[in-house]
Amino acid sequence: MSTAAFRARRKAPPPPPLARPLHRLHPAILLATVFGLGRLPVTPATWTSAAALLPGWWLAHAGFMWLALATAVAIIAGSWAAQLYARNSQDPDPSPVVIDEVAGQWLTLLPVTGAVAAEPRLLVAALLVFRLFDITKPWPGRWFERTQSGWKGIMLDDVAAGVYGAAVMAALVWLLGRF
Repeated sequence: MSTAAFRARRKAPPPPPLARPLHRLHPAILLATVFGLGRLPVTPATWTSAAALLPGWWLAHAGFMWLALATAVAIIAGSWAAQLYARNSQDPDPSPVVIDEVAGQWLTLLPVTGAVAAEPRLLVAALLVFRLFDITKPWPGRWFERTQSGWKGIMLDDVAAGVYGAAVMAALVWLLGRF
């Protein structure tokens, strides 16, 4: 079997269609696109990750539990919205869906909540680290994106990038505290 045939066989199928198309102001569409940020013409994922930093910083000031709760809500509600958007568009990984960027970015901030509240420059590091892992997609991110359909393929690759980003940020803050 050729490599192209093998890759085509492993591609996630599109999700089943909805009975009626969703209106552009439907809550799932608004949440999935983070109120339209996903429709930006250039690098909507990066813009959404950057936009997620302000509420992430505010939640970090409120405390770890608030950021953890908001991250869990973003993952759960984002999974619902991403699934409906994918079914509505008949695309297994629609590019306007960027709620996964918010979830991954906040996940990256979780282990350094106190440090981010004290040192806002760490927000820039968190953005760069998360985007690096989101773009390169180390295992299992690439596997989730290629083999899972619907919400799993959309959300879980960014959750994996967020976990990797969280580990790097925790190590960075630990190293900075040592000097």
